[in-house]
Amino acid sequence: MQRIINFILSYRNAFLYGFLMVISLTLTVRSHSYHQSKFFNSSKWVTGNVYGISANISSYFGLREENDKLVKENEQLRRLLFNSEKVVLQGIDTSAINYEVFSASLIKNSFSSPRNYLTIDKGEKQGVEQDMGVITTSGILGIVENVSSNFATVQSVLNTKSNINAKIKNTNYFGSLIWDVQDYNVVQLIDIPRLVPLVVGDTIVTGAMSSIFPEDIPIGVIKKYDLNTSRSFYNIDVELFNDMANIKTVYLIKNKSKQEIRTLEEETINE
Repeated sequence: MQRIINFILSYRNAFLYGFLMVISLTLTVRSHSYHQSKFFNSSKWVTGNVYGISANISSYFGLREENDKLVKENEQLRRLLFNSEKVVLQGIDTSAINYEVFSASLIKNSFSSPRNYLTIDKGEKQGVEQDMGVITTSGILGIVENVSSNFATVQSVLNTKSNINAKIKNTNYFGSLIWDVQDYNVVQLIDIPRLVPLVVGDTIVTGAMSSIFPEDIPIGVIKKYDLNTSRSFYNIDVELFNDMANIKTVYLIKNKSKQEIRTLEEETINE
């Protein structure tokens, strides 16, 4: 308390000057209309700027909430898209929904080794299962390989073990998508017959021969191709739509009929 008193006494002249200035300005503003208008215009300018700064700060800290809303909307839209042939928009029959979609965040990324894996922040408790398809807003990313209670690892398309059914868009010509380890933005599509007309820039999408991914999910575009004369099949370089070095939010796809399909296929093979 004594320090506060000593501080006031030390600067008493400055405080007195400031007090008298406030009084004089108040009297001047009240007695002249011109000064009143200038004062109120200035106060409005200051108030407006303060409110503007406050709104910008609130908007900045609200970005995460807005982003979460957009992610949820994307989940719903993709669920409708993947089930568009079975779902009637007016009064959705959930029993007809074959694909479930939910989001996750990438917490570890790898794209520079021969066998790349990614880690996401969802696991068994959140409904993640082995062999779920993983995509982004741009295209295909990989397949869930191992799952713990709250996390899961994803085998990236940039993995020498990866083999995904893919086709040329708007055709029924399909092959296998693999990776030759040369470029993390380019994968290879093999087993496309030589009779297929190809054009650099053609879009490559997921095929219909997989119980993991729905048909027609974007993958990339043809960058270049050559013919393997010994086998009469093309070797096609596909430039990925995904920037594999810059991924945050992903979407997991669950095919509710996958186990039934696999069980039937295994029974057929073992007959």
